Amino acid sequence: MAGQESSFPQDRRPLSHARVLITRSPERSLTLIAALEQAGAEALLLPLIDFERAADQHSLDVACDALAAGAFDWLVVSSATTVHVLADKAAERGMRLSDWLPASTRVAAIGQASRGLLESAGVPVALTPAAAQSAAGLLEVWPAGAGRVLLPQADIAAPRLADGLAASGAAVTVVTAYRTVDYPADAERRLAVEPLGQDTAENGPARPAGAPPSYALLTAEGARDDIAAGRLHAVVAASPSAVRRIGSDLSPLHDCRLIAIGRSTADEAAALGLEVAAVAAEPTPAGIVAAVREALDSPTQPGPPVKDTR
Repeated sequence: MAGQESSFPQDRRPLSHARVLITRSPERSLTLIAALEQAGAEALLLPLIDFERAADQHSLDVACDALAAGAFDWLVVSSATTVHVLADKAAERGMRLSDWLPASTRVAAIGQASRGLLESAGVPVALTPAAAQSAAGLLEVWPAGAGRVLLPQADIAAPRLADGLAASGAAVTVVTAYRTVDYPADAERRLAVEPLGQDTAENGPARPAGAPPSYALLTAEGARDDIAAGRLHAVVAASPSAVRRIGSDLSPLHDCRLIAIGRSTADEAAALGLEVAAVAAEPTPAGIVAAVREALDSPTQPGPPVKDTR
């Protein structure tokens, strides 16, 4: 398989011959594709969701101007896509994100992916949940009476985080940062993924070093055929919206194992009646590869056996 040179001996790669479907866009999947390829898997792509700029740019601009002026004690970042939106807003003002955010405003990130992307852009992160990387996890470690909080998020974000922050005594300003839409987004409104710095996040922008990772791009019909025929061994869902599309477009999954990134994604799958084979402990390439391995390392899985490299 073309791509990066494997760090595993060719005959000991733990996911050798496994075929894994990723349901996000190619530019948001490069680091995960490379990690799966290194582990011996064949990565296939079926982008199901995409992102567009928020319809109400005025409200977002007002909130961002207040943020830059130091009006908030905390900025809460719930996704890597939010980081890209904020970086775009800083760029519109001729500044880098690290210079645009005031030093007096502390930054909290729900997950390590968002934290890594922020830090790669030179933004220090003061708070990230150590356990569950979710709204519930952040609320568990959130300081009481945190003051004024800006929460930019997706248009379809659940109210749990905003409500929990408010219940802690924070004065929360919620603003829609972007829209989640079916892939592909409108070309004029689509949120481009631009490099912010060294790539550390699972859905970060930078292309891995070396040759580009290889992948095949499937249609929904082709993916359904492969699932029915047992030619797809695992499918990765990165968000609740993605798992909803998997349920509507690809089910029944038969023997194809569903891997959820994050507890909220797993909970949404359960609500839809989809069995989750593994939940990625961390939304990073290594964490997702480990979850794929866990999902396939089962005597009931008819796909390629997972090799013990210990």
